[in-house]
Amino acid sequence: MAITINKVELRNLQIEDYKELKKSMIEAYPEMVDSYWKEQDIEKLLSIFPEGQLVIVADDVVVGSALSLLVTEDFAFKSRTYKQITGNYTFSTHQDDGEVLYGIDVFINPKYRGLRLGRRLYDARKELCEQLNLKSIIFAGRIPNYGKYANEISPKEYLEKVKRKEIYDPVLSFQLSNDFHEVRVLKNYLEGDKASQEYAVLLEWNNIYYDDSPKLINTYKSVVRLGLIQWQMRSLGNLESLFEQAEFFIDAVSGYGSDFALFPEFFTAPLMADYNHLSEAEAIKELARYTEAVKMKFQEFAISYNINIITGSMPYIENGHVYNVGFLCKRDGTNEMYRKIHITPNEVFHWGITGGDIIQTFDTDCGKIGVVICYDVEFPELARLMADEGMNILFVPFLTDTQNGYTRVRHCAQARAIENECYVAIAGCVGNLPKVNNMDIQFAQAAVFTPSDFAFPSNGIKAEATPNTEMTLIVDVDMDLLKELHEHGSVNTMKDRRHDLYQLKKMK
Repeated sequence: MAITINKVELRNLQIEDYKELKKSMIEAYPEMVDSYWKEQDIEKLLSIFPEGQLVIVADDVVVGSALSLLVTEDFAFKSRTYKQITGNYTFSTHQDDGEVLYGIDVFINPKYRGLRLGRRLYDARKELCEQLNLKSIIFAGRIPNYGKYANEISPKEYLEKVKRKEIYDPVLSFQLSNDFHEVRVLKNYLEGDKASQEYAVLLEWNNIYYDDSPKLINTYKSVVRLGLIQWQMRSLGNLESLFEQAEFFIDAVSGYGSDFALFPEFFTAPLMADYNHLSEAEAIKELARYTEAVKMKFQEFAISYNINIITGSMPYIENGHVYNVGFLCKRDGTNEMYRKIHITPNEVFHWGITGGDIIQTFDTDCGKIGVVICYDVEFPELARLMADEGMNILFVPFLTDTQNGYTRVRHCAQARAIENECYVAIAGCVGNLPKVNNMDIQFAQAAVFTPSDFAFPSNGIKAEATPNTEMTLIVDVDMDLLKELHEHGSVNTMKDRRHDLYQLKKMK
């Protein structure tokens, strides 16, 4: 390290910094005579867009800077030269309502290079872009090493070789490593830039948090609160008793401000006790008679408690077939049905249940969600198709009698969270139900699983309930962390699939 630094500060540029700023500019561009900004230029920039002008100060000396304008996206892409983008160096192109941060200069004094100070400036620009809700950062980057190869390859070929790391360019290589992507090569961009042969590469960094929608109530929630209900199987005298118990839990999770309440698979099973004298296939059909009433009551609860309810699952008869279905009862009063696709051998043998044939996601006031019932989570294709449609939260109501069955559901749910870069919430029934055939014992532990990266818990478990105990689990999940993961994760599972080798698609 050529220079020892005791203190580094990144802050907004002030006019009092000009003398030191000028000195560093001259040293940064020795090959470009009179390339530095005049004091009146800096004054103009500070008057029209002070927050966009940044400096790095090392031991009270200005050693680097990043200067910016606000312009429209259309103007940024149409401008072909440095004179055009800066309004012939007058900055008349700046627009307070521009949706793009255009970088007109960034430099570090050569004496202070190699200390990653330039990266700090770039990170500060990105943070400013997010704070101002701007669409992107755009600028044209010089390619100062191109002059060495100009007689051998074209600028386009040079760009490709830099991207493949076959050639190192001190400017372009740095920008590409900071998540900027190339838009096009510009010819005759900066007059007098002999090192670049007056070529530049137009680069862009997209703000994944940009929101161009009107600021309306309930349009987007960055943090979504989930209420998972670990339901105790118990004898119930009638349907009203079930509603009373369900309302207790809905009231509880709603009282904590939950956006969703998740019930388990077949949580209505205690109502089958009255049909124990029938065969299991006939008893499940009798239980199905309650399904419409349960749906209507839960719609009422969703409205009165201002919460979206995922009703677990229950039997449903249609055209003579018994299906395992549930309902997403939204707090706006509407509802949508989901069906279990994959039916376990036990469900087929004892209850004669038929698998559904619709794979879908659901739009909610908290974003797009998916629901798969128990055994379905063991088939990765379902969740992947939902993730391709933009699903961010996967809900899994389940019913398992043994720890073996629960382990399958749990580990598959964790895998779905990792491979689809989403949250997965699971909730099941606990306890015993001795008076109902084929529903004797239950094992469950509700949990919320996350992707596995630095922004999330190291074990991929956001929260989990006490096993085999009736309780609720209240968990907050951050949607913005998923956006960050999709773009800048340690790995990009969704992006790195080899569509040239394999594809996954719905058949209907």
